Amino acid sequence: MDRAVLALLWVALCVGMEWTRTGALRSGSLRRTDPSVGRRDRPVNDTVVLHDYMVFLYRTLSKLQRRDMNVSRGAGFANTVTSFVDQGKDLPSWESGQRYIFDLSSLPRMDELVEAELRILRKPAVDLLSVLTTGGNLYNIRLYSCSPKGASDRQLLDSRTVEVLDGGLPRWEVFDVWSSMKARQRNPTEPTQACFHLLALSELTHEAADPLLLGLGRHARLPQERALLVAFSHAGPNDNLFKEMMEKMKNEGGGFRLSKPLKPIPKAEKMHRKHRQRALSKRSFGGTGGGTGGKTGHRRNRCSRKPLHVNFKGLGWDDWIIAPLDYEAHHCDGVCGFPLRSHLEPTNHAVIQTLLNSMDPDISPPSCCVPSKLSPISILYIDSGNNVVYKQYEDMVVESCGCR
Repeated sequence: MDRAVLALLWVALCVGMEWTRTGALRSGSLRRTDPSVGRRDRPVNDTVVLHDYMVFLYRTLSKLQRRDMNVSRGAGFANTVTSFVDQGKDLPSWESGQRYIFDLSSLPRMDELVEAELRILRKPAVDLLSVLTTGGNLYNIRLYSCSPKGASDRQLLDSRTVEVLDGGLPRWEVFDVWSSMKARQRNPTEPTQACFHLLALSELTHEAADPLLLGLGRHARLPQERALLVAFSHAGPNDNLFKEMMEKMKNEGGGFRLSKPLKPIPKAEKMHRKHRQRALSKRSFGGTGGGTGGKTGHRRNRCSRKPLHVNFKGLGWDDWIIAPLDYEAHHCDGVCGFPLRSHLEPTNHAVIQTLLNSMDPDISPPSCCVPSKLSPISILYIDSGNNVVYKQYEDMVVESCGCR
């Protein structure tokens, strides 16, 4: 079992959820517990499919973030998980096995690939009696990389022995394909499509078995039952939400625009805000540092964290952001007046600048109330290649404010 899967299983235990190789959550239905995710339990279009596995990743890791646990921090740990749905078809001759095709054109080559796995759903045998009588109970499933030079040049990536009489429940067979994916990433001349070849051999007769009879056929499968290639990668600090937004805009052939105008602010409210800002500015540096505004007796609006609710649906981003549809971002507002409070953690420069401003506002403007600590959130979205991606975006929530 690879490191990424072990880490995810450990994470699942931390939040009290059970994830099995069947891909099912035993703690309850996915769709009942999170409407913002369940709304995309069906294909969005012909190319976008949301697997339960990606919902599990999003739910589990976002819960850990809310508990302030370190998840996917630093190089060598995955902060991005990209899923690619199989685009292949069953071959006319089952003796040649099955071929799985994935479009990797949207996978950044500069990201560090930490792990990669191919998940194939194996259902109960179609004709159990026929399978047992012709090939027995045990079958060796082998996964190869496809090679343009022919079958003799293909590379064995992973294999496992499966039992036909293993309980009769559908289960996900997970193959380690990291070596093949890593080699592709290092070679810029590789095609954008990844190809994997699967063969099933009877351990009794050592002959090829029909994958369809073993429950590996693609016919009449639901979109969520299609094979899934999952790439665990570590994106650098420059890979932010703005970059993904620009990619979406470029592919759609248009500029940034809101799907509908934001709710306009009434004129009376605008005037009230202006008067309030002027009043705060006039009294911000008067009196002593005891929290009052000198002769006015009013409490200062000192630098502090204020509420700010972000609604992705209101921004018109719900067509590509699956979850969350909204979150509390917070923002910093208020006066950095002299003397600065220690909890604002001012820099030495901010202290000097604030002191000079208190002596003569014409010499220097006051220091600014800005975020001093930010935390990440998890986002599940559809990338420019119509693949479902989980990503941990840094610096999305203001935890504390300071004067700079």
